[in-house]
Amino acid sequence: MQLQFLLHSISQVGVTAQKTMRLLPPLGKKATQKVAIADHDGILTCFGIKKGEAVPVFKTLPGQKIARMDLGGAAGTPQEKIFVCSGSQVRGFTKKGKQFLTFEANLTESINAMHVSGADLFVCASYIYNHYCDCKDQDYYLSGDKINDITCLSTENLTHLVPVLACQDRVLRVLQRSELAYDIEVPGPPSVLELYKEQGEEILFGTTDGKIGLVEIGELSAATKWEIDNDKKKGGILCIDNYDIIGDGVNDILVGRDDGTVEVYGFDSSNEPTLRFEHVLSESVTSIQGGCVGKESYDEVLTATYTGWVTGLTTEPQKAEAGPGDEVRMSKETQSKVEALRAELEQLQVKVLQGREQYQQTSQSSTAVSAVPVFSINDKFTLCQDDASYSLTLEVQTAIDNLLLQSDVPIDLLDVDKNSAVVSFSECDSEPNGNFLLATYRCQANTTRIELKVRSIEGQYGTLQAYITPRLQPKTCQVRQYQIKPLSLHQRTHSIDQERPMNRLSLVGQFSFAEIHSWVVFCLPEVPEKTPAGESITFYFHNTFLGTQLEATYCKGEGHFKSDNISTISILSDVLSKEATKKKINLNISYEISDDSVSHTLNMIHPKLEYQLLLARKVQLIDALKELQVHEGNADFLIPEYRNILDESANLLEEYKKQPAHLERLYGMITDLFIDKFKFKGQNVKTKVSSLLEILDNYDLNSLLDFFNEA
Repeated sequence: MQLQFLLHSISQVGVTAQKTMRLLPPLGKKATQKVAIADHDGILTCFGIKKGEAVPVFKTLPGQKIARMDLGGAAGTPQEKIFVCSGSQVRGFTKKGKQFLTFEANLTESINAMHVSGADLFVCASYIYNHYCDCKDQDYYLSGDKINDITCLSTENLTHLVPVLACQDRVLRVLQRSELAYDIEVPGPPSVLELYKEQGEEILFGTTDGKIGLVEIGELSAATKWEIDNDKKKGGILCIDNYDIIGDGVNDILVGRDDGTVEVYGFDSSNEPTLRFEHVLSESVTSIQGGCVGKESYDEVLTATYTGWVTGLTTEPQKAEAGPGDEVRMSKETQSKVEALRAELEQLQVKVLQGREQYQQTSQSSTAVSAVPVFSINDKFTLCQDDASYSLTLEVQTAIDNLLLQSDVPIDLLDVDKNSAVVSFSECDSEPNGNFLLATYRCQANTTRIELKVRSIEGQYGTLQAYITPRLQPKTCQVRQYQIKPLSLHQRTHSIDQERPMNRLSLVGQFSFAEIHSWVVFCLPEVPEKTPAGESITFYFHNTFLGTQLEATYCKGEGHFKSDNISTISILSDVLSKEATKKKINLNISYEISDDSVSHTLNMIHPKLEYQLLLARKVQLIDALKELQVHEGNADFLIPEYRNILDESANLLEEYKKQPAHLERLYGMITDLFIDKFKFKGQNVKTKVSSLLEILDNYDLNSLLDFFNEA
């Protein structure tokens, strides 16, 4: 069953953070609900909706940016008290707007996640969890990685409140007082948590790479009920709610993503979630709620976007009146609404003209002071596991005019279907200026969000800079910097295959635990910047491009690294030596090299290289085959293989275009592997690289393995 919704805009506030909009409980069974929303300006707004218009209930004064909102109240009563956090402070408001609580948590960092349950308040900063009861300190926990969200279970089966933390290292941590009870591995970095039922033991989670799942939490262990993969490569999950929008007595799942996608999942007879509705907004969806807002008896999916638009997807049917000749005309209510909007638009246009004139006059006076307009940017730079590329998403509260990308390391720009901006490349000289890439994206009118993809080369590290210029006067620009790390294509994982042939790198020296941790942070992505608690730590990684793996174990004065790829060990050795030299620390470095690991790595590269060579060969044939087809009038005379290439030509060209320099990358990795293998034996084989490239041009795996063994 596919759902039908009618989209309508309700209101706009300032820029909003994740999970900062909630619906207050209804006063009666079929009554409409009030909307509470908070923004970066520190303003908490509460409004109802009458005849499609927002009617304000209360609005607070501006202040510090509001990062989270939750509803609370005494146990067994309607949860209609509004709690917001700004910095390290939590404030409480009644549904009428009266402030009844100001609580200073005295944390050194700002609160970024919060949950309220009766008299209990749970707050999280980057790595710190605190539990307060009646504003008195109860429990404290220091997490091993950044905390993205928190929720809390309270059921008859569980003897006490059970806090659950969503942590960046792909783990949900279940706490018991100030201790870790156990943790649950999830398929991606969890970004949001939501209770599936008010009184239940099931928690919904969403990840930054777009996956959704349901976990049942017990006293001693948890069970994953189901997971939804992100096969269509949609955006990451920012918000989740559950509400029976279909009306079948089972709570449906409402999902908001950072690419603007709004989804509704229902449940089939086998209790598996099924996508029932999808709509794409032009901005990231920061909050989503299900309820009855606009009109009694008509349910609605309410969303808040990054720039503060509150939008409704209502089940109320569109009003239309049949006129002469069965033409559909607007109702009187809709006509009056359109006229009111036109009048408001005219007033705004007059105000804009007056403002421009005033600005021109003041800017030309002798006492004029130039004021740079301030604008917010929501940016995300993440490694995509599926295609081993980095996704850079930039979202601005106003329209983007252009974007300049500059990089001091070689990177490839990949095609993105969603990106409608026109790109142009500038010639750059890498020697004196260190510029390897200069690209300008010119955006179409009203573009507030742009998504790019780049692919880096492991071993080459530096900085990617984005200069964002919005359509504002006077012209102003903001710069964002993103680090390309030496092992940039590695991603954290929970475990590795210990049966593979491994190369080992060991470091011994007069360095502290914090120093070697800072070197690992410099080398590898997804490592928490904070030095881990305890005396030693082990991290596992896998290479998203090749599938090779890495284990890093280190403590004060010692570091041990294992990988089935010699090139990974070589890069680590070079970078760690440089970092130690900067600090004037002497390192005793030892290696254990496995020759079997080289053939193992070549076997892992083989299917990718074979596929890319075949793709390149097919693409080379397309023009010639098309010419033959035109000359002969049809393609019937061609062998089936060539006919198939013609039939698939559009898909082949698109795939080839999406993966520029893919073949060159694989050639480069094999060349590096060849050089690194003999580097550890003290031999320089750079003179033999030309012979290696000849073998690659006439590729055969056995010939390549023989060359590596004989060289």
